[in-house]
Amino acid sequence: MIALILCLLIAALHLYFLVLEMFRWEHPRTRAAFGTTADFAKASKVLAANQGLYNGFLAAAVALSLYWGEAGRPALIFSLACVIVAGLYGAVTASRKILFFQALPGALALAAVLARV
Repeated sequence: MIALILCLLIAALHLYFLVLEMFRWEHPRTRAAFGTTADFAKASKVLAANQGLYNGFLAAAVALSLYWGEAGRPALIFSLACVIVAGLYGAVTASRKILFFQALPGALALAAVLARV
């Protein structure tokens, strides 16, 4: 049950990232959350939307794997590993905060799935 809740949280979190990056990138609250200026947000809008789309794919992969039940377990493990790798890469290249908002939750979910909690 804990694994299911954590995986659903990961999917919801990545859907939220999709919304922020694809549809609300230039909004002042989104800019504050990402620490960007209005000029930067305008100039990077297309790149952010692309990144948001990838986050949507991560959410869909986790959700679809959960939908498949036990048959989706290998895909779920792979999807969560992708979340972790993306979070680690983002933490190294963009912002250390990504470690706590993406990689760590992904690692907790993966640990719960592997432990079948």
